[in-house]
Amino acid sequence: MMGGMSDDRTPGPALPEDPTEQSLWRPVWGLLYAMDREIGRVYAESGIPDLKPVWVMVILRLRAKGPMTIADLARSLDNTHSALSQKVAAMRAAGWLETSPGPDARSKKVSLTPKAEAIAGRLAAEWRATEASVAEIEAEIPCPISRAAADIAAVLARKSFHDRIAEKLAADPAWTES
Repeated sequence: MMGGMSDDRTPGPALPEDPTEQSLWRPVWGLLYAMDREIGRVYAESGIPDLKPVWVMVILRLRAKGPMTIADLARSLDNTHSALSQKVAAMRAAGWLETSPGPDARSKKVSLTPKAEAIAGRLAAEWRATEASVAEIEAEIPCPISRAAADIAAVLARKSFHDRIAEKLAADPAWTES
């Protein structure tokens, strides 16, 4: 069955509306994803094809601060323990990080491998070049994204995103019926 028609060409049940076809911020996510891919291209062209851009901040933080527990590293990066633990596992499997027992039985200490140490200086240079490029882009546009992000954060400090969504859901019968 396609487009609400059955095989014998009689109308079938109407297909539900797809709310995902509307997204105000999809272009923002797409832009950030595309920029991330461009950073990945820089790594690949520089002989570092197995490095993901989202891993670089972890490498640079450990380079600057030294080995840390996953919990301490997560706090320093404003990340959840769970999310960072998954990232550390992936980076460890790729040979960028190593773990050892932490100060208690439940924790792990994370440190850079020689592979990560060997390119950390290059990654710091890439970070600076990326930040300079972002500043250049922001200077060319009428509303810098960093300013918009600060403005959005101020609005959300007055009323959280959660509270805004919860209000809309409370007024939507599709959410409240069950």
